[in-house]
Amino acid sequence: MATRPDRPGARAWVPADGDLAALAVAAEGCRGCELYAPATQVVFGAGDPGARCLMVGEQPGDREDVEGEPFVGPAGRLLDSAMAEAGLARDSVWLTNAVKHFRFTERGKRRLHRSPDAGHVTACRPWLAAELERVRPELIVALGAVAGRALAGPSFRVTKERGVLLPWPDRAARGLVAGDVPAAQLLATVHPSAVLRSDDRETAYAALVADLRVAADALSGEPT
Repeated sequence: MATRPDRPGARAWVPADGDLAALAVAAEGCRGCELYAPATQVVFGAGDPGARCLMVGEQPGDREDVEGEPFVGPAGRLLDSAMAEAGLARDSVWLTNAVKHFRFTERGKRRLHRSPDAGHVTACRPWLAAELERVRPELIVALGAVAGRALAGPSFRVTKERGVLLPWPDRAARGLVAGDVPAAQLLATVHPSAVLRSDDRETAYAALVADLRVAADALSGEPT
């Protein structure tokens, strides 16, 4: 999907070289789409720069927008618990989002989450591509539908592919990175916020842990 005229895309703001810290600084000035204006700040990825596993969510939430760090709100705390049960240490992964600014609707004093559309994902894609090129993970975990489509294309369905190790989509289909991510695999699961919204949270949480355990086993070399 092409970006709208008010979404020129982030490519002009992404430096051609520099490490993840330099990317994070550059992202503060990004004007690739209109979401920067109402947001408090950009929320770039964080974690281990040499991580073997990179996790991608949808976008920052209210707490992330305020604190400037990914996955620090209720969904992030649930993800921390699920990762710990699955055998994945948070400080051993790189956590980021497909879209780096919080999209919301104001309702009185509250800011209610509003999902980014495909144009926002497209506009922000150069930042995700740059993170993948710098981290060069062995395993990429898509947390939710927006992340899955950002990584693997618009036809990707998390509900169909979740919990299964998949080969990393070829570059032409992906349209993401200028270089390759060597030996990378893709694993999809639900976003932790979906667990929070579930009518059967216990079952949904157990399923998330099971999916993340597939990732942990893959990284440890154990059979899934």
